[in-house]
Amino acid sequence: MTDKRTTADEVVAELRDGMTIGVGGWGSRRKPMALVRAILRSPLTDLTVVSYGGPDVGLLASAGKLRRLVFGFVTLDSIPYDPWFGRAREAGAFAVTEYDEGVLGTALSAAAQRLSFLPTRAGLGSDVVALNPHLRTIRSPYAGEEELLAVPALKLDAALVHLNRADARGNAQYLGPDPYFDELFALAADRCYVSAERVVPTADLTAAAPVQSLLLNRANVHGVVETPHGAHFTSAVPDYGRDENFQRHYANSAKDPGKWPAFADRFLSGDEAAYQREVARFAGEAA
Repeated sequence: MTDKRTTADEVVAELRDGMTIGVGGWGSRRKPMALVRAILRSPLTDLTVVSYGGPDVGLLASAGKLRRLVFGFVTLDSIPYDPWFGRAREAGAFAVTEYDEGVLGTALSAAAQRLSFLPTRAGLGSDVVALNPHLRTIRSPYAGEEELLAVPALKLDAALVHLNRADARGNAQYLGPDPYFDELFALAADRCYVSAERVVPTADLTAAAPVQSLLLNRANVHGVVETPHGAHFTSAVPDYGRDENFQRHYANSAKDPGKWPAFADRFLSGDEAAYQREVARFAGEAA
């Protein structure tokens, strides 16, 4: 079987300006942050990013990487709003397609199933329809003729997701309480890249966890990156929780344009190994 192991920088080298890229995870939970940081180090730009947004969106906005954001929300969970996203949104730094959680999931589901659209009740009666005039309603052809929202498929050029475990062939596993929508991101994309806390032998994937925890099939994965703490500073339960202290430092720095350059220089100017070293030093300073 093909060994799909690669590095974060090699993954980003396969991406191109102007692509539509889905970023898995949910808010500040199990985000592929090592892959996001690799994008920050790259010249990649003009991206359409699709996300249940967290600090992935804020960091990409801080670096001017976004042309459009398609999102259901952007939050740091324990901190309601990402300051970088808020400032860039208010400044009109990029275009937006603002859905709700259900409509975004339906759009990804349609693409995953190779359909042009799917009907849903989500979004009806809300401003989602008013804010997105391209959306249409349809009548069910069955009894009752219920009015439904027809959500167009959201096809991705590439998806980036972070899982707890993977094997070298691309089978990937979550061990926390929620798969979020990572499998839909993977199936909606032409190419899917998985970062994982650990790359393990295939047999180990089901040795200590149920088969149902296998979220992604190797047929849908094009690259596997072993990245311990690759979701930092978001959570990757049960491997680790959210680094609340560092997240507060990020948010406080993002709020203040005068503080941001020092944060970016310390934590974002080097490679992933340098990031992890500085994070460890920061934790020691805060102890």
